[in-house]
Amino acid sequence: MHYSFQLDMNPEEPLVRIIRGDVFVPHLSLGDAPQSGVLIICHGFKGFKDWGFFPHTAAQLAEKTGLMTVCFNFSHNGIGSDLLTFSEPEKFAVNTYTYEQEDLTALLALIRSDEFNNSLEHAKANSTASGVRSTSSFTVHTAQSSARSNTSNLQSDHINIEQEANFSTNQNSQALKVPSAIRTDNSLKDAPIFILGHSRGGATAILYALDHPTELTGVISWNGVTNMDLYSEAQKEELRRTGRSQVINARTGEALPLDAVVLHDLELNRARYDLIGRISSASFPLLLVQGSDDLPGFRDGSAQIVEHYAQTSWHTVQDAGHTFNAVHPFAGATDALDDAIQTTATWIREQLQA
Repeated sequence: MHYSFQLDMNPEEPLVRIIRGDVFVPHLSLGDAPQSGVLIICHGFKGFKDWGFFPHTAAQLAEKTGLMTVCFNFSHNGIGSDLLTFSEPEKFAVNTYTYEQEDLTALLALIRSDEFNNSLEHAKANSTASGVRSTSSFTVHTAQSSARSNTSNLQSDHINIEQEANFSTNQNSQALKVPSAIRTDNSLKDAPIFILGHSRGGATAILYALDHPTELTGVISWNGVTNMDLYSEAQKEELRRTGRSQVINARTGEALPLDAVVLHDLELNRARYDLIGRISSASFPLLLVQGSDDLPGFRDGSAQIVEHYAQTSWHTVQDAGHTFNAVHPFAGATDALDDAIQTTATWIREQLQA
């Protein structure tokens, strides 16, 4: 069972920031108690929550770990309301790591809020009816810690997010109003939280954990980036000279724009984005799941992470490429993807029992 939500951020900005996501809830046998906790899945560069293996992976990990699993689109990933095409290229052009860290901060504030959990519980309670939608509109106010303020350059001492959370199993369903005053004991404020990132999403997940050392129970990186500078010298020269470059989407052949702000973000945060240089000071469990045939240089980066951080577990999936041999549109699970999912689920359960 899964439910969809939308988080509207800073609607007064020229490029309205919206996080769209799905919550996958594990099925429970009669008498079973739910496992309290959350797994958040981050897509990578030119990725999105509905690409290929992501929905399948989220559903499988929810079942295998018992955790509520959230898969979402970063606000500037370029994917619009149709959820499948890069219909917002101007957002893609300015999608910095800083934006993604702000998105994660806002998403975690949402997930920990009573309103989010109340809405989800009401949607779950009514999911036996045919096509039920639960809709509520609310604002989350989460005081920033000093560590969080270093990550999120928001314009106040609080995260103020106008948001509408829609949980649905059917797009044509009727609305179910949820009283905003309701409070339950289902809050996830103190529950264990894991973040899994694929490719660039792996770097985003590790960076968040380094900047927020007490917030996460563990981090999983699937074929993850360790050198956060993903741009070629030709792209960087063009960005400096003209303010704009482009990157080709190998799957569709379309040219996606890049603006100079993405390069400025890397240069302004050079020390902060040095994952290999910082990882020795980490304090969280880390799992690297990587194909034996991953992209050039990626396995070298993982080897450096392992060398500098003893709490890293590194699992190699044999005969697997960057997407564990899965494709988009999704054509079913591969042996490599099954291996990655099972390895991840086993590791998460071990961390929960530690």
